[in-house]
Amino acid sequence: MDKLSNLRGSLEAIYRIVAIDVRSRREGRDLRKVGFYDPIKNQTYSNVPAILYFLENGAQPTVTVHDILRKTELFKEGILG
Repeated sequence: MDKLSNLRGSLEAIYRIVAIDVRSRREGRDLRKVGFYDPIKNQTYSNVPAILYFLENGAQPTVTVHDILRKTELFKEGILG
């Protein structure tokens, strides 16, 4: 499962895109950090090989992470469908 995790306090909206085990609790330990998203500066950093690895092994991104991945053109290039 890929999801967003708040990186800083509530006043600064910078999020870490992480892969977590679906069996762990919501704010549980990350399997791996796979990117960052800053909605204020509209910047995204994605570790594409890591994201592809988790998606190919059955990870299901949340709706928000799916939208972020679509904006980074992973879907446009035909990599993820």
